Amino acid sequence: MATPDVRERLFAAAERVVERDGPGALTSRAVTTEAGCAKGLLHAHFAGLDEFVAELCLDRFARTAAKAQALSQLTGQGTVARNLNTVALALLDSAGPALSGLAMSRPATTRLVREALEGGASGLTAIEEAVATYLSAEQRLGRVAETVDPSTAALAIVGTAHHLLMTSWPGTPDPRPRMTRLVATLVGG
Repeated sequence: MATPDVRERLFAAAERVVERDGPGALTSRAVTTEAGCAKGLLHAHFAGLDEFVAELCLDRFARTAAKAQALSQLTGQGTVARNLNTVALALLDSAGPALSGLAMSRPATTRLVREALEGGASGLTAIEEAVATYLSAEQRLGRVAETVDPSTAALAIVGTAHHLLMTSWPGTPDPRPRMTRLVATLVGG
């Protein structure tokens, strides 16, 4: 029997396992058990756990990059800070900090992610570029001060998210309030 949306089902299960039990608990068996599917399903779709974790990270980067690219549709609407927080907080949502730690602790996963990014997969650079483009558009409307350099502000937002991902893990304080304060400091509340 075919399992619909198997990738997303396995990805969501992995996020729950990591968020609940930490990166050390992530095994193929833990993922398939959490997903409620056959034990071999993960290996039927991925070459192994390293490839699975890399694909999960790349999928979540691509989703956040799509949110960042959608910022251009919000130009002139709502508040700039709220619009930016949609993207900035998406980087920190769900099991993001734990997944980042997991990926970084697995050399083969790190290599696979790096190779995919070098090959053009959406990552932090795509998110940074979309944020800078959005800030430039808002600046032309007078909603972002002329003293704000859009590229530098975008780098600060994405770089801070990356830092928070690398220094957060289950059980540490929620990094989202710090991100929200940074965005407000850069572009106003």
